[in-house]
Amino acid sequence: MASEPVRVPDFVRFGDDFEFDLGAYRLRRSGRVLKLERIPMEVLAVLVEQRGQVVSREHIVERIWGKGAFLDTDNSINGAIRKVRQVLKDDPERPRFIQTVTGRGYRFIAPVTYPDLQGPIAIPDPLPSLDQPLLDNRPFRRWPMLLGIGVVLVVALGSYFLWYRSHVRSQRAGRRLMLAVLPFENLTGDAAQDYVSDGMTEEMITQLGSLDPVHLGVIARTSVMHYKRSQEPLPQVGRELGVQYVLEGSIRRDSDKVRITAQLIQIKDQTHVWARQYDRELSTLLALEGEIAREIADEVQISLGDHKPITPASQPVLSPRTYEAHDLYLKGQYFLNKRTIDGFQRAIDYFQRAIAIDPRYARAYAGLADSYALLGPYSGVPQTQFMPKARAAALRALEIDESVPEAHTALALIVQNYDWDWQTAEKEFRRAIELNPNYATAHQWYAEHLTWRGRFDDALRESERARQLDPLSLIIAADNGAILYYSRQYDPAIEKFNAVREMEPNFPRALIIVWAYEQKGMFADALADIENWKAMTGDGISSWSEMAYVYGCTGQRAQARLALAKLKQLSRRHSVDPSVFLRAHIGMGSKDEALADLEKAYSQHSNVLTTLKVDPLYDSMRSDPRFQDLVRRVGLAQ
Repeated sequence: MASEPVRVPDFVRFGDDFEFDLGAYRLRRSGRVLKLERIPMEVLAVLVEQRGQVVSREHIVERIWGKGAFLDTDNSINGAIRKVRQVLKDDPERPRFIQTVTGRGYRFIAPVTYPDLQGPIAIPDPLPSLDQPLLDNRPFRRWPMLLGIGVVLVVALGSYFLWYRSHVRSQRAGRRLMLAVLPFENLTGDAAQDYVSDGMTEEMITQLGSLDPVHLGVIARTSVMHYKRSQEPLPQVGRELGVQYVLEGSIRRDSDKVRITAQLIQIKDQTHVWARQYDRELSTLLALEGEIAREIADEVQISLGDHKPITPASQPVLSPRTYEAHDLYLKGQYFLNKRTIDGFQRAIDYFQRAIAIDPRYARAYAGLADSYALLGPYSGVPQTQFMPKARAAALRALEIDESVPEAHTALALIVQNYDWDWQTAEKEFRRAIELNPNYATAHQWYAEHLTWRGRFDDALRESERARQLDPLSLIIAADNGAILYYSRQYDPAIEKFNAVREMEPNFPRALIIVWAYEQKGMFADALADIENWKAMTGDGISSWSEMAYVYGCTGQRAQARLALAKLKQLSRRHSVDPSVFLRAHIGMGSKDEALADLEKAYSQHSNVLTTLKVDPLYDSMRSDPRFQDLVRRVGLAQ
């Protein structure tokens, strides 16, 4: 009888005053509930279930994380045992509850009673010899886990989310779960390899964001990169990003090997729901990203209830040179995300090199299109220099793979800003959002598109969707302020721009707070900010244009003429967009010169014309037939 398997009840007692409800995962002492994370709680449950027997590390891993899982032992089992001992006040040197059997595993040694059962239960006594076979080489019992679901964790998060599904469905009431992929940690010891860990972060965001956007929202890169090398506690991260889960990870890279660890954590109690370690050939990194996404997809599917199976974003076709091209693509993305002129130029170089290696790499063409499309506005160079290249790259990306949302978004921006083709732009923005509703940039740029067409309510709603997906993004917040400005809501716009500047005083887009000050007649505040503008950009062209506008509006003709002269002097050094003279001439009341600037902008396909319908700057010219004709030619008459 003593050697036969024993059914362990859901409720047990041990020590003088500990009560453990295995079915509900609740540990009490003298009636008081003790706080213990899920993984340590599961380790304790496995040990209590097999009281008196040596339980190997391998068996613990299989029972909790699934067969075939690879974990960092120091950060998993050892840490879990340590936390259990802390809660039980157990001394590892003189244990009352958990004994370490060196080289073999752990054994629960305290007497256990079962209040719910009638009569005694046969328990082997004395304790088995260390020469007996370990538990994982003998038949063992499956016990009720996770609210009675009789399934062990074999595939990532399965058991946990089976238990959690009903809770989620009752608590979410139609709202999406939100997840953040925190920056993967670069453990190579070489800062030059940051592009690999940053690239892994971005790839996971892309993969997970495409899984099931109706039910799962994934925070965008801009916001999560705020936490790179930061020490904010997870509850704070959860509050700031508005997420219920985070994915943490690290990456090590040798000459031809890569090791990636990843773990999914629930914010509310910081339980580690899922963990994996992958040791692979470096050439398989591209496929590994999809493998991790698929495993998480399986568990998210269970948590979200009974709906159609979800699959990760389309996987690239692997070829002998795919990895080399992908490595260059990651470097390009790294520099593109810096959003500087030098960054765009370096990104273009890496994307072109990736394309040279793999001419059918659609995402590299999409990155190239983004880089060219943004380089013109950021540098102030006329659109004609870069937009044709951006268009060719976007179209080539879509020719190769129509499902790349970044390519649709880039094409939408190009045909909007360069061609003023509003119908095609709207179609492309909507297609990008359809392909990936979690793509924050698509929502952000579509909100801007709706603004130019005077659809302010729709624009603000779209801007809010972008904010939810990228809550710490300064550019999304500043663009929201711009929508408020164009819709003549000057006070809320000023409030929004000031909020952005509290986070980053020199953020360029927030400098257009000056425009709101000007429209409200707060010219002293405008001039003060223009001086800050000059200090930040260094005797820049835009600041002199604004000074000429303000001096002109306030009747200070001599100062306005001096500012205009300085503007002309600076413009001789390099080609500039006509809009820099436009503001100066409008402020000085030079309508004919301003209309000539607009015609020049039209001939150069300047994106300044996208604002013709909504910018208060043009209110003084709206009755002029020449202005009305220009609005018609740009497609904004309706």
